[in-house]
Amino acid sequence: MFNQFTDLVADASGWAYLIVFLLAFLDALVPIVPSETAVITAGVVAASGDLNLMIVILAAAAGAFLGDNTAYLVGRRWGTRATERFFSSDKARKRVEWAHNQIRERGAELIVVARFIPAGRTVVTVSAGTLGFPWHRFVLFDAIAAAIWALYASLLGYFGGKAFEEQPWKGLLLAFGIAFAVTGAIELIRWLKRRRTAEQT
Repeated sequence: MFNQFTDLVADASGWAYLIVFLLAFLDALVPIVPSETAVITAGVVAASGDLNLMIVILAAAAGAFLGDNTAYLVGRRWGTRATERFFSSDKARKRVEWAHNQIRERGAELIVVARFIPAGRTVVTVSAGTLGFPWHRFVLFDAIAAAIWALYASLLGYFGGKAFEEQPWKGLLLAFGIAFAVTGAIELIRWLKRRRTAEQT
């Protein structure tokens, strides 16, 4: 993907910004879209001077913000029907149930944290709409979440690229390794909290 992205940048860097925006937008609705990969890769490319880092950050943040708000509106408009259709597996239903409980208890905090949980961002944003979480509060905390996520992913790639300017693919691997470690740490914390709660009941 890195070579393809680099080739695209060489041909027309404006398209690269658009792709970052679109993938960040779509990932909020379809969790299998590799938005974080695209943003990290764009950060690595920006380290070599072929992209503007600030525009990468803005494109990623704007795409994530608009995607999250679209998912919120889907939940608000179609609610239970959307949840039943798109989250029908046992694992998905458990995620939805978890999201509903967490939103009731700590909605604002969860909106920010969920942006870093695989597939969690979609479940949480749709659930926030379904449960009628106040939109003005959702917009505020989602803007914070989108900005932090865009900064995190793009700077991860940028500094990884700077560390290995002669071999940018090594910077990309380093950035991905850190991203996976952060995601794994979040999942471990969630698992430990669930286990502690189960032991207390």
